[in-house]
Amino acid sequence: MFAGGVRRPVAVVTAAVLAFGLAACGSSDDEGTVSPGTVSGLPVTHFQSGLRSGAPTPELEVKNVSKSESDQLAMATISDVSAFWDEKLPENFGGQKFEPVKQLTSYESNGPNQTTGCGDTKKQINAFYCGADDSVAWDRGVLLPSLLQKFGPMAVVVVLGHEFGHAVQYRLKDKAGITRTTPTIVKEQQADCFAGTYFRWIAEDKSKSFRVSTSEGLSQVMAAMYMIRDQAGGSATEQGAHGSAFDRTYAFQLGFEKTPKDCAGITLENTKARITEKAFAQGKDKNQKGDSRIDEDVIGTLKKSLDGAFASAGAQPPQIVADGGSCPNGPSTPPASYCQATNTVSIDLPALQALGKPTLTDEEKTEEDPGGMGDFAVFAEVASRYTQGIQKAVGASIDNVNAGLRTACLVGAWAAVTNQKGQELRLSPGDLDEAIGDLLQPTSLVAADVNGKRVDSGFARVESMRRGFMEGSPSCSQLYG
Repeated sequence: MFAGGVRRPVAVVTAAVLAFGLAACGSSDDEGTVSPGTVSGLPVTHFQSGLRSGAPTPELEVKNVSKSESDQLAMATISDVSAFWDEKLPENFGGQKFEPVKQLTSYESNGPNQTTGCGDTKKQINAFYCGADDSVAWDRGVLLPSLLQKFGPMAVVVVLGHEFGHAVQYRLKDKAGITRTTPTIVKEQQADCFAGTYFRWIAEDKSKSFRVSTSEGLSQVMAAMYMIRDQAGGSATEQGAHGSAFDRTYAFQLGFEKTPKDCAGITLENTKARITEKAFAQGKDKNQKGDSRIDEDVIGTLKKSLDGAFASAGAQPPQIVADGGSCPNGPSTPPASYCQATNTVSIDLPALQALGKPTLTDEEKTEEDPGGMGDFAVFAEVASRYTQGIQKAVGASIDNVNAGLRTACLVGAWAAVTNQKGQELRLSPGDLDEAIGDLLQPTSLVAADVNGKRVDSGFARVESMRRGFMEGSPSCSQLYG
């Protein structure tokens, strides 16, 4: 985040609306509410995600295929996602049949070169669909093994599911509104959305090849999408833009919640208002770039921002005190805790400073400096404890699963408020991605209740913050009351 300068707003949510939504917290209206035991209407499940025992053997012709785990998983994915589209394409698009992709290629980006209709594969650490020869290719040398190691098998499945989303676009053409001039970001949003519909099918236990739990399994998928996001400072208008982590997870979750037909309805017009990928400001606003130093001054600015956003709630706002991050008489959740007895948010400033360091790549990390999650991860953590005090003051529960989801939602709604003109503390490109990265950590407080009990599902955590940011705080009480 940064102080000073002017940005185009991503979402406009007035402080009055924010406070009004809070006043409704704890309502018992069941219409449109989200059960704490569900993820987009499905039960919260815990099991090992990946290939089923006894999954069918794929019958595919793949150029340059090996017997590696990566290739076996890729072929299983292609066979399975093809079965999904065999069912869903005619169901959603007037009986249109799904024609199999004409060519499949496995390659090693650090090995011998292969060729496709879109060029050579040498040094291409990637997976891609090529419309020139209707082919899908993937790097079994670096990309797929890296995804497997870091996030598990479902990370490979989501990446290839995304590429098959592009193959679907190629087949739908005008039914998806795709032309030669369609901006890349629209194509990528559709492909992420199509991948989300495929994962819903898997989560509903309809796949013969894969199982995915709605807790750990979908959390791994969210983490993989965070890793393959565009870096902060890119612009959604650039050729080749795929989207920020916030944008990509939004599209995936849209598909998970809706249908392929809804995904095909994504257009430039309906993405403009919600796409968060923005270039860093230039000229006098160049201080928009980078992370703020976490010190008592910036925490004071954060306090002013939160006080202003929640002023109309009529609650006595908590004070933020740098006295260690624990509560002497009540639950403690360091590095930040909401202390009910004193209505304060206690913070451990050195620990938050470590968290607020910029994110480093694997190559940049050292034992002495592993990096952090960025400044907005700190602000989101502290804001989550601050909103505990506001929620308690208006009579809402702060010690159950709904409290965790509502808290993440309110943090998202506050983040949208910081985009208003005239705010001293405002979002910078990449801030929302820092929040998502933090949300997916096992130690995150952003979707935790006052006791530090975190919502099991990373998918649900990200969704709740996103709903607050996109829809405002009224949705927080309506969905998680």
